Amino acid sequence: MRSIGCSVRVTESLIVLTCPNPKISESSLIHPKRASVMASVRIQGLRKSFGNTAVLRGVSLDIHDGEFMTLVGPSGCGKTTLLRILAGLDHADEGALFIGDTPVDHLPPKRRDVAMVFQSYALYPYMSVRQNMALPLLMRRLSRMQRMPLMGRWLPGTRTTLGEIDSTVIETAESLGLGNLLERRPAQLSGGQRQRVALGRAMVRQPSVFLMDEPLSNLDAKLRVSTRAEIAQLHRRLGTTFVYVTHDQVEAMTMSDRVAMMMDGEILQLASPQELYDDPSDLRVAEFIGTPKANTLPATLRHDVLRVANEVWPLHGIAGHELQLSIAVRPEWWSLGSTNARVSPSEGWIDGDVSHIELLGSETLVHVQANDLDSVVVARVAPEAARGLLPGQRLRLSTRRVLVFDAQGSRIRSVRWAGGQACDAASADAEGPAPVARVA
Repeated sequence: MRSIGCSVRVTESLIVLTCPNPKISESSLIHPKRASVMASVRIQGLRKSFGNTAVLRGVSLDIHDGEFMTLVGPSGCGKTTLLRILAGLDHADEGALFIGDTPVDHLPPKRRDVAMVFQSYALYPYMSVRQNMALPLLMRRLSRMQRMPLMGRWLPGTRTTLGEIDSTVIETAESLGLGNLLERRPAQLSGGQRQRVALGRAMVRQPSVFLMDEPLSNLDAKLRVSTRAEIAQLHRRLGTTFVYVTHDQVEAMTMSDRVAMMMDGEILQLASPQELYDDPSDLRVAEFIGTPKANTLPATLRHDVLRVANEVWPLHGIAGHELQLSIAVRPEWWSLGSTNARVSPSEGWIDGDVSHIELLGSETLVHVQANDLDSVVVARVAPEAARGLLPGQRLRLSTRRVLVFDAQGSRIRSVRWAGGQACDAASADAEGPAPVARVA
């Protein structure tokens, strides 16, 4: 190790360090604390392959300053790989990456000013909560010599910096409800408390961008709900850019400013949560977003006549004579009625038999085995609308809100009912909900 010209004198009660070399100053032994700034993130044409498997296929994305952006999609869609490239833990084969106006492709993780919260918490089991949260600041703000046992704390500026770090840790722990748990070790904490420690460890660094890789996946259902709210409140309080990865569309819908729906290494749609639900541009988006998922009904168009489950639906505005289409209907868009109920020129319908009923208190899910359909159709209705229904009972499901997709899964937006009314969700909302009919 290079000599710096310092001498050490040990007395009965303390260690005295003397540095006669004028070149050795406090500023050379300590990294000054830098204030956090918000930053946008710009991703341009990222591609990544593992062998012959393409994981990212030219992904481009702009994330605004202070935005909560969620990358959502099924396992294997490339969302975690994209997050690791943002963090500098992996490298793209092609493309460019900017944080603020600074290109960071060539920078190591520690110089990108990002903090990552991992799915597995990644807490050191032998350290207390205080020590786990303080570790990033110790590594960034103290030199290697200042981190040395015994001697390090007597170097100029070390004790002052340690006091500042401890104050930051205490303040952050109090904001996360961990103030009385600072001396506990991870094994003495619940899953939710460990997750908050992992969040606190990222917060103390005051990064420009928070990266979160499925941080709630190890929590039980009840704790997941409360922690979702805590993360959303944390984002509003800090105002920092958050990039959040999850396969749970409920997390994406409840916390995000915008959502990037990913599948097969591509972003299928980038929109606000409500727009993603009401106005999906791809059938895969319509099926993934929403619980229960949207009912997908196969349809055929021949000579301008559209048939769904062997019933003629009065939909117009589709060009073509021999087409295979898909009709997506959200569960809550169905109305229940008897099979002899009249339908209007602005409604589609199917008849079927009740196969199962789920009573959920505030709502009821009615499963219907429709005529000429292989899959079961699910309708979400108010409890009073389903009162008296029994499995095996025959009924009619009708709707005037549908989403139409072509054979490749792309949205067809020109479709209207025979009566002239728009059939998409946003337009149907403006015209008011379809009437709910009681089943006789």
